Amino acid sequence: MTAPSQSSTGSKLIARIWHGVTEAARADEYADYLQRTGAAECRATPGNRGVYVLQRIKQNRAEFTFISLWESVDAIRRFAGDDYEKAHYYPKDRDFLLELEPFVDHYQVLDAPPL
Repeated sequence: MTAPSQSSTGSKLIARIWHGVTEAARADEYADYLQRTGAAECRATPGNRGVYVLQRIKQNRAEFTFISLWESVDAIRRFAGDDYEKAHYYPKDRDFLLELEPFVDHYQVLDAPPL
């Protein structure tokens, strides 16, 4: 069994996971927007240790899962604010997403490739 994944400071990582759905016809446009907004802002926030953006097309819907890795809850707060369990949306998200999920999920990362 491998050791839990750790940041460069030795603390365990936290994964922040958000889901969103657009119309399939707008998937590429939303993926570009997501890279310019959420992914870019996460990567620029001190304490962020990586971002994964997943997409799948299922029928007429494009489903996105956004996973960001963080060294601490304080680092997440730098990105999302004090109410860090709420989803962090950008102005045009309402134009793309079929619904706005109010919350994200946080998980302790037990195993991951080296960062």
